[in-house]
Amino acid sequence: MNMDKEEIFKNLAKCVVDGDEEGAKKWAEETIKNNIDAYEAIMKGLAEGMKVVSELYEKGEYYVPEVLLSASAMNVAVEILKPHIKVDKTAKPITVVLGVVEGDIHDIGKNLVKIMLDSAGFRVIDLGKDVPLQEFVKAVKEHGAEVIGMSALMTTTMPGMKRVVDLLVSEGYRDKVKIMIGGAPTTMEYARSIGADSWGKDASEAVGIVRSLTAK
Repeated sequence: MNMDKEEIFKNLAKCVVDGDEEGAKKWAEETIKNNIDAYEAIMKGLAEGMKVVSELYEKGEYYVPEVLLSASAMNVAVEILKPHIKVDKTAKPITVVLGVVEGDIHDIGKNLVKIMLDSAGFRVIDLGKDVPLQEFVKAVKEHGAEVIGMSALMTTTMPGMKRVVDLLVSEGYRDKVKIMIGGAPTTMEYARSIGADSWGKDASEAVGIVRSLTAK
């Protein structure tokens, strides 16, 4: 019997919220078995669940351990679904450089953004956390990246984002790359004030932002 896709999406979302790896695996397999679009399942199931997790974290109802369990459940499902995503093989993938700025080791959000962008068929160069600022510029040059995504979770490390923008300007690369930022203390106002192009409230917005920044 074919299952209703909305029901499958709802179950995928619930497994992410509950940090239920076994359930996430089961419902990802059901997605494939029922010929449901894998990318749609990631965005309308898993990403929706992650949005709820972000909200619970912001309200102080979830803490880092719960968020890590949720991210882990999402990862399990994504690994099953990823091979089934229909990607346009003829199009050159957009390259995105991701990293948490120097001095900051909070990378949960960045890791979720990576999962989202990977799933959407982007080529992601993940620099990790506590990234020396010059490394962002180096990666753009080396990989011909169209977008940089920087995150910071501490107000003390936020100025590093501005310094990366300034480095890109001084090295003549600012007009070759779009810049998006994210992280709890950041805002769209802050993004504009440092000369970045966009800001994401949470990981679920990342794909839409990269698409709009790189739309020809």
